[in-house]
Amino acid sequence: MVSDVFYWLGNEFALKPQIYQAVPGLICCTVVMFKLLRWMERKRCLAEIEKAGANRKQALSAMERAVLVFKESGRSGDTESILSLSLLELQKQLQEDSLSPDGVLHAYMEKALEVTKQLNCLTDFLPECQTQLQDLHQNKKGLLYGIPVSIKDNVNYKDHDSTCGLKTFLQQPAMKDSVIVQVLKKQGAIPFVKTNIPQSMLSYECSNPIFGQTVNPHDNKRTPGGSSGGEAALIAAGGSILGIGSDIGGSIRVPAAFCGICGFKSTGKRLSKKGLRSSMPGQSAVESAVGPLAKDVDSLVLCMKALLCEDMFQLDPTVPPIPFNNEVTCEVFSSSRRLRIGYYENDAFWISNPSMKRAVVETKQLLEEAGHTLVPFTHLRAQYAWNELILRGMGADGGATLVQRFKGDIIDPTLNDLFMIQKLPKLLKRIIGFLLKPFCPRIAETCRYLSGVRSIDELWKLHTAIEAYCEEYISKWKSANLDVLLCPALGPALTAGYAGKLTTLASFHVIFNLLDFPAGIVPVSTVTEKDEEELKGYVGYCNDLWDRNFKKGVSGAVGLPLAVQCVALPWQDELCLRLMREVERVSQKKRTI
Repeated sequence: MVSDVFYWLGNEFALKPQIYQAVPGLICCTVVMFKLLRWMERKRCLAEIEKAGANRKQALSAMERAVLVFKESGRSGDTESILSLSLLELQKQLQEDSLSPDGVLHAYMEKALEVTKQLNCLTDFLPECQTQLQDLHQNKKGLLYGIPVSIKDNVNYKDHDSTCGLKTFLQQPAMKDSVIVQVLKKQGAIPFVKTNIPQSMLSYECSNPIFGQTVNPHDNKRTPGGSSGGEAALIAAGGSILGIGSDIGGSIRVPAAFCGICGFKSTGKRLSKKGLRSSMPGQSAVESAVGPLAKDVDSLVLCMKALLCEDMFQLDPTVPPIPFNNEVTCEVFSSSRRLRIGYYENDAFWISNPSMKRAVVETKQLLEEAGHTLVPFTHLRAQYAWNELILRGMGADGGATLVQRFKGDIIDPTLNDLFMIQKLPKLLKRIIGFLLKPFCPRIAETCRYLSGVRSIDELWKLHTAIEAYCEEYISKWKSANLDVLLCPALGPALTAGYAGKLTTLASFHVIFNLLDFPAGIVPVSTVTEKDEEELKGYVGYCNDLWDRNFKKGVSGAVGLPLAVQCVALPWQDELCLRLMREVERVSQKKRTI
């Protein structure tokens, strides 16, 4: 037995040099195999993306053929005249049979094709819209009878993909229409195209590896915003008259502001979200919402009236059965009662650039001249809300869900910064935060809180803290006896590529998702030469990398749209829309003087 052991040991020592010589070869083989697997994975991903691109090309070609066939039939009317009508004017003429639904639909199909060649905002054509025309006479009483509607990529439409700009969701057509689409159809509306979004929908850019980059209709070097960027660009350029988007951190409001149109984020549960795809399912700290985008507030109001109907309440029992309140006696939407409006120019986490600040100040003055009472309102602990509640809440899993969504995908360049920080281990995020603190305290705090929560106990405490913050905010609102709130909207549109470096700009908008307050965007002005001159002296709160990038991102924007944000308490969506209409009225009145 002993001799056997010595014999074995001798052989082992004799073989060691050979083993050592083999180690480098084994390492090289492992590295080569790893790289080969990565290459094969990337090749498969590119093949799927190429197939999706071919499908889109085929869909848009079918759309072009449909327009051509309709034109050759001799039934097309005066396209320019149709496209020049407001939504209310279009609704009236359709109801009176002065215009035919097929003429209107094909006019917008033709314009949408023209727009997407310039802006790249369409991802899919919904050919079922032509079949829907045949049964449309049954819905003539619908508030949106014959109105073409565009929908954001993540809004489910039967037999079509909702990709969220991610490879993982390709070739997964929806089994049925989302509730929003079902209600639109019951109200006589005709969904006809889907529109582009940023990869994962967690960016103010509008770019993804599948469908490419959508650009701003006012300046092709700038982003239209995200994540409803395709919707906003299409509507602003005249390719759609009404669109449906979603919003978890400004995803309706930022694109509306960047593109110079109106957008409305409802109270979270006021409209059904059943059948909308998310890249972060399970996240509940920050409330997402659905809402319309259009060129004017009256169009948003008409859409909300149409959606808040018995059909929606039946199709989704989780939506409170609260129809749109338009009664004058209720002093909500149609009321002429003067409003008590709070306002602020900065959110105590970001300092507004000169043009954003001017937009709020001028609107405040116009509202005062119209007889409303404007009172200063200090934003409540913005840095605490952003870092400890929003970042920790949305990233409670430390980014695991988001990273899983990107598995095997190609990362869009505009998301590199966000994705890289999300991939880091929680401990490393905290270490980076600690090391950065002496040099960039604001950036350090954000890195630290991106690590999420450590336990279920900590998550429950976070949810409790969110509830307490909401109660405190509402209490402060009530103490000031406010009806509504006027505040900055991010703008002007950022040069493409900068939004991906400035995720924290979301603080201007995401706060109202945390609070679940209805909020909307109204364009009020454009950037002036004076704004541009004053921007040269902008340093922000910290004059750190974020402030400097923000300054670069909004510079050179003379003539681009500026907007303000209007906000109300939960379930007071109509009151928010009333302020939006009033802001629109006083702003338009000033422009005509």
